[in-house]
Amino acid sequence: MSEEQCDYVFKFIIIGNGNCGKTSLLYHYIHEKSITNVKQTLGVEFSAKIIQVKQKKIKMQLWDTAGQERYRSLTKVYYRGALGALIVFDVTNSDSFEALREWIKHARDFSKPSIQIIIIGNKVDLEKERVISEQTAKQFCQDNDVQYVETSATTGYQVNEAFTLITTKTLDLLQQGAIDGGMIKPKFLMSKKVDEKEKQQQCNC
Repeated sequence: MSEEQCDYVFKFIIIGNGNCGKTSLLYHYIHEKSITNVKQTLGVEFSAKIIQVKQKKIKMQLWDTAGQERYRSLTKVYYRGALGALIVFDVTNSDSFEALREWIKHARDFSKPSIQIIIIGNKVDLEKERVISEQTAKQFCQDNDVQYVETSATTGYQVNEAFTLITTKTLDLLQQGAIDGGMIKPKFLMSKKVDEKEKQQQCNC
């Protein structure tokens, strides 16, 4: 399916500390299989996927950002225009969980306060190594007015659900009038409307 057949284009950013599995999650979502020997993201990497939600065809622009401190000034540029953020932490790493508050602040400061945020607790397949309980994560998300999903990029557990959830939440906002639909139409649709308007103005009939 090409972009010409889409109703909207949604920009999402994937953020969080390094080594939390952001790239693995995105790879599994795009290719529907796990990946081995994942290379560390340097700066930002882009992927796209077209899905159908509530009878609307949505092109998801997915920006996978590096979590290392030295890349922060670069990756902040890509927050602009993002309608949603998937913030990933590793349930076996307490530091990645403690950093969530800062990542939420970045998303709201550098994009817009209304940005939709999903917190993803990844690597739940490593149950014996887990240090952040589901209850603790859910309470944190409730306190910070964000939603929570647990995933495993290795097994694929709830990977699709996480990406579908943020797309659905964004579409709901659009349908409620909180997002200007004209700003997220595929470019070809916008140019087509301009062309049609120009033709009507030039017509002498």
